Formats: sequence, structure tokens, C-alpha cells
Amino acid sequence: MTVRKAWLVATAVVGCGLSFVMLLVVGVYMVAGSLAGGLGGGVKALAKGSVPAAYQPLVEKWGRLCPAINPALLAAQLYQESGFNPKAQSPAAAQGIAQFIPGTWATHGVDGDGDGDRDVWDPADAIPSAASYDCALAKYVKDVPGNLTENMLASYNAGAYAVIKYQGVPPYAETRNYVKTITTLEKSFAAPVTRVDPSEQAAGAIAFAQKKLGTLYLWGGNGTAEQGGRFDCSGLTKAAYESVGITLPRVANDQYNAGPHPERDELLPGDLVFFSDDLTNSRAIRHVGIYVGGGYMINAPRPGAVIRFDPIDTPDYFGATRVTEDGAKALPTTV
Repeated sequence: MTVRKAWLVATAVVGCGLSFVMLLVVGVYMVAGSLAGGLGGGVKALAKGSVPAAYQPLVEKWGRLCPAINPALLAAQLYQESGFNPKAQSPAAAQGIAQFIPGTWATHGVDGDGDGDRDVWDPADAIPSAASYDCALAKYVKDVPGNLTENMLASYNAGAYAVIKYQGVPPYAETRNYVKTITTLEKSFAAPVTRVDPSEQAAGAIAFAQKKLGTLYLWGGNGTAEQGGRFDCSGLTKAAYESVGITLPRVANDQYNAGPHPERDELLPGDLVFFSDDLTNSRAIRHVGIYVGGGYMINAPRPGAVIRFDPIDTPDYFGATRVTEDGAKALPTTV
């Protein structure tokens, strides 16, 4: 089949209306649902490119320091704390990629690279220190009933004393939200060991994007009336999922962390598909579209073009995300 004929087939299939899209998506999900087992426990490996290449060896190594953590969990913490920014500094004086406050660093900072210096601004020290601190907290609460990792994360947020006092995650809204946020984000940094559950909102997101076909691209476009209803790539995907009640970040590389990552042969309609000139670093993602099946996506490609169907199998294809409500809610508002 020629590219032109394939494009026409894709146009015909997706252009047949919401009823067909719903049938297509539901049918695919019925098959996928019988195969999906969720991420489950014991997930260790990082998803491709989910951590910047410069830090991946550190996260892989130190994320296995003790049973309470794993590389994906450590990556989720670093992303939540700083967005992998080694120069990050908070108003509360938290510093570096792992956001240590000076007092905690003085006690728990380690010389991870063995150069004789403990430097909070150096990821080669800060990432090992974050893992070491996690494992130290896990030792403090090892005899507390419940999940060791959750108790460790609660200790990170509320202190080990509170976890020991309440014999588990304490009843503080902030602490419980922190535990849920990190354990949810962990799934977006982990390489799935089984097929991942389909999104329930995907059909509606596709239907929204389908209605925008032919709309002229606008850099920074969010589809507002003042912008003539025009979008850029991540503005379109954000609006599509917002139409079904899921709020995504505005930028494509942050949208990548809104759920687990299916492999190319596991894609389902509604998955977000991403493109980058650096296939080792999700922070370098520069384009996103909504997968519709048959190797095609709906996307807002570039200035001067209109929202249209395009093939996804190009040299800059980075990967995909199956958006979940919990995944989107767990993302930090700024990274």
C-alpha cells in the first residue's frame, strides 16, 4: 500500500464519525483488557529515555541500593523534586537535583563519586545521597506494619517518628498525597513488564481531536476564541484530554509522564505518541500527537500546516504514554 493510499485509508477510517471511533476503541480495548495485567509489583527497569541519559546510570545503580526503592521510584522522586534540574533551588532553600535542605544534606549527603567532596549541586553526589537517605529512612521504619516503600516515603515527608507513632502512613493529607504521587509517578518511569491497562477516556479525546482536523496550526495555541480556536501540538493534546476531564501539563515533555508507556506494538487509540531529536532523553521531546490506529496519529504538526493525520513510524519517534487520571494528577505543576 502506498503512503498516499494509507493516508486515505486512515482518513476514511477516522473520519467516519464518533460512533465508529467509539466502536474501534471499545473493540480494541476489549482485546487489550483481556491481556492487560497492570504494572504490578517488582517493576525495576526504567522506561526508555524516561531519565536524561547523563543521569540514567546513577539512577539505575543507586535505585537498587535497598529493597524499599527501585530505579523507577528514585526517578519519580527526582522528577517530582526538581524535574531533573541540578541547579534547582526552592524558596525553602532546598538545593540541587534531589532538593536537599542544608541541614539534611549535612547529615545524609554522601560522596557518591568518590572525589573527596560532598557537593549538593553535583548529581553524582546528590542522586546517591537521595537513595541513601531513602534507605536510611526505610531502616528506621522497617518494623512498622504495612508496605515498606510507602512507609519510607511517608517518613521522607512527615518524619519517621510520625510513621512509627501511627504504625503506618500517618493520617495527614499532605503525607498521603505525597505517597500516592510518588508511587503513581513511578509507573510513568518504569518499563512495563506486562501490557498496560487501556484508558477509559481515549475515545472522547480522539473525538475532540477529530473535530479539529483542518484547523490551522498556531504556536502556543490553546484553542481559545481569541486564538481563533487554533492549537499547537501539545495544546491540542491537552485540550483533547481536558474535554474528558483529565488535565495534562501544557508542555509535551511533561505530558510524557502522565501514565505508563506501551511498546510500539501495544499502542491503542488514544495513546499519546511523542517525537524527539534525542531518543535518550524524555526531557528533549519536542512533538506530540494522539494515536488513532493503523500507524497514524492526529496532530498539529508545525506553523503553516493544519491539524491532520500523519504516520508515527518516523526516525524521531520516541515512544508513547497511556494517559491515566492518577498519572496526570501526580505530575508537578512546575518542573
